[in-house]
Amino acid sequence: MIVTINSKSSPHEIELALQKLQKGARKEPKKHFDANKYCGVIKLREDPLAIQKAMRDEWQ
Repeated sequence: MIVTINSKSSPHEIELALQKLQKGARKEPKKHFDANKYCGVIKLREDPLAIQKAMRDEWQ
């Protein structure tokens, strides 16, 4: 969040800007990404490292 004040801002405007910042700080933090939810979803028939090596060899 960006709040801009300058030297011409009145004390009332500064107080409103501070309240706006405090109001924004009270929001709940975003939830983190749960990678374990996707563990084992893709069934591979080949070793993942072999797949990666084959993909990288395509560039040569």
